[in-house]
Amino acid sequence: MPLPTDPAVRATSIALADTIKDIAIQGNGPQPGFRPAHAKGVLVHGLFQAEPEAAALSKAWHLQGDSITILARFSNASADPKIQDGNANSNPRGLAIRFIQSHAPIRSHTDIITHSVDGFVASTGQEALDFFNAVKNNTLAEHLATAPKAKAFVEMPKPTPASYGTAKYFGLNTFMFISHEDTETYFRYRIVPEAGEQYLTAAEAQAKDPSYLLTDLYSRLEKGPIKFKLIAQIAEAGDVTNDCTVKWPEDRKQVVLGTIALYAVTGMQKEQQQDMIFDPIPRIDGIEPSDDPLLDIRAGVYLTSGKRRRAEGEESKGESGL
Repeated sequence: MPLPTDPAVRATSIALADTIKDIAIQGNGPQPGFRPAHAKGVLVHGLFQAEPEAAALSKAWHLQGDSITILARFSNASADPKIQDGNANSNPRGLAIRFIQSHAPIRSHTDIITHSVDGFVASTGQEALDFFNAVKNNTLAEHLATAPKAKAFVEMPKPTPASYGTAKYFGLNTFMFISHEDTETYFRYRIVPEAGEQYLTAAEAQAKDPSYLLTDLYSRLEKGPIKFKLIAQIAEAGDVTNDCTVKWPEDRKQVVLGTIALYAVTGMQKEQQQDMIFDPIPRIDGIEPSDDPLLDIRAGVYLTSGKRRRAEGEESKGESGL
């Protein structure tokens, strides 16, 4: 996972990582070795089983029908690793999935990163940097007055899930499947809970235990796997592929790519979460990035932040709860 090669993209990525960390510091975070956003999280082992429709769309190795080992991370959107799960600032929730190839000679995994809100504050790296600088400098109200995309996201409902396993998750960016016949198909990810969606009112969320989502996760896993459907929303001609703030109509075709089944919380949570750097770009044969300019920016931010987290973690051995 390299840093972006374009100097401007690299500079913007590093500036974004710096700004997000500065915001976290203002809120008494991040803790050494923790993410400056989505700090409170949990890793879960599982398996992915692709449907035949997935192999028809893409030649990607994890979509051909084999049972694939996965590692999933549920998280809360905050720099505070001890934030209460019912706190509104814990929204949106995150779900990142790593598909692991046991005997790959070069690339041993590929990732999907999703959130429980179908939207974002910006279309470009500079717009995102302007937004987070406004948050950092306490000038958000002024910024939103001239930034309709950011204003729409800030005002978007962000419901609190009753369980990590009853939230719906959305991929931010557009990607392109490449089939065995080299057919190209633009799409966006969705991850839908088999148990159905269930959310809490603000009062219900505030009345919950501080880590009710983790307690619920353990309880559900004792009864059996937590399952989701991995879905691709398929673009039609004329749909925007380079602006993640532009949503496609809900009547667009949705293809079930396969089933995600999560079985157990991993051991060694601290070490694994400190070391794992999820990559927004697939970097495998069969799935290509679209022309969305945020993809390289996001990859740069994740890598910059991840390398810093690893270094900080090494300097503060003994911390726990990542």
